[in-house]
Amino acid sequence: MNETDGALAISTHPSPAGPVVLRLAGELDHYTGPDLRQAVEDLLRTPGGPGIVADLSGLDYCDSTGITVIITAFHRAQAMGSSFSVGGLSPAMSQLFRVAGLDQIFVLHPSVQEAVDALGGD
Repeated sequence: MNETDGALAISTHPSPAGPVVLRLAGELDHYTGPDLRQAVEDLLRTPGGPGIVADLSGLDYCDSTGITVIITAFHRAQAMGSSFSVGGLSPAMSQLFRVAGLDQIFVLHPSVQEAVDALGGD
């Protein structure tokens, strides 16, 4: 594996509707999961914040550790009085998340904008 394999790029973008969009690109796995965990913790430092939308449109790969990090992020946001949602899943990622039962934990929005609207447009 070279240094570019297994990379996860994480960027944050406040949305005008309120939630912060946390864009993930690359691979979410055992090696990169702690980076996402830290990014979510950093965003949740303000209790009752505007909410987080994880933009998974750039995610190429997600293993069981990645799924666990996403579930943990959802529960941490709830515990902090905030919200966590996902959007922009590719058809393959959407299938993976459904098979893993994540659609029973939270809504899987087809687009990031729909996830932002759902969190910001009460």
